[in-house]
Amino acid sequence: MKNKSSSPALPSLDRLLSCAEAAARAGGAHALKHTHRRRIVAETFAHDVKLKLDRECQDVAERTIRKYFPRAVILGEETPMTPAKADMLWIIDPIDGTVNYFHGLPLWCCSVAVQVRGHTAAGAVYAPVLKECYTAHRERSSTCNGKPIAVAATRRLKDAVILTGLNKQNDLLNHSIALFKKLSRKSQKVRIMGSAALDICQVAAGRADAFYESGIYLWDAAAAALIVEQAGGRADIMATGPHYQLRIIASNGRLHSPLRRLIV
Repeated sequence: MKNKSSSPALPSLDRLLSCAEAAARAGGAHALKHTHRRRIVAETFAHDVKLKLDRECQDVAERTIRKYFPRAVILGEETPMTPAKADMLWIIDPIDGTVNYFHGLPLWCCSVAVQVRGHTAAGAVYAPVLKECYTAHRERSSTCNGKPIAVAATRRLKDAVILTGLNKQNDLLNHSIALFKKLSRKSQKVRIMGSAALDICQVAAGRADAFYESGIYLWDAAAAALIVEQAGGRADIMATGPHYQLRIIASNGRLHSPLRRLIV
């Protein structure tokens, strides 16, 4: 006899990934098509800017998801309120690297992930200017444009390229700068590129060896963290505050322990 209290069957991982990729591509394509409108500002902050296109691109990604799953529960950067509880939660960053996009720099992306019962099951990160789409699900290795990718084999911090960002909150900026100096002395190079999701994907692709940032949000990292893990690396996401704020360490795995000792 069928158990009436059991949860309904969930979609396959392949279908979840197809939806995530379609949504990321749709949101990114909308931003790319409308780069001539990139300086239309909705709101400004001390070190950031919110664009009208941020909201538009999220709407495009949401509509794409709802073509697959009409009742989808969605958490997005543009709608950061706590969503209703559901077995599946879609997480969208419509333009990760908004300041880069605003100024015409090519390092920005659209990121879409889906969590199933609290764990990220599939994700896609699409960088339209670079023409790169990174994807992964829990039972499949990561790809870029359909081709397998893997983390680098770097074993020593002194040989590593580390990507990061600076937390500009007044009480944390000095700590971020001090950590930047420490990492600069211990590694080959430290770079700030301005898009956390895309940075983590560079680790997954073996172009960089590790990434660290504090003060970012779940939508910045949900898809990319899975992508680096399925490329053979490791990602630690640690909550640091309310409203989905976190810090993340992502690496090729070999450098994870020495990097954590420096940071944590």
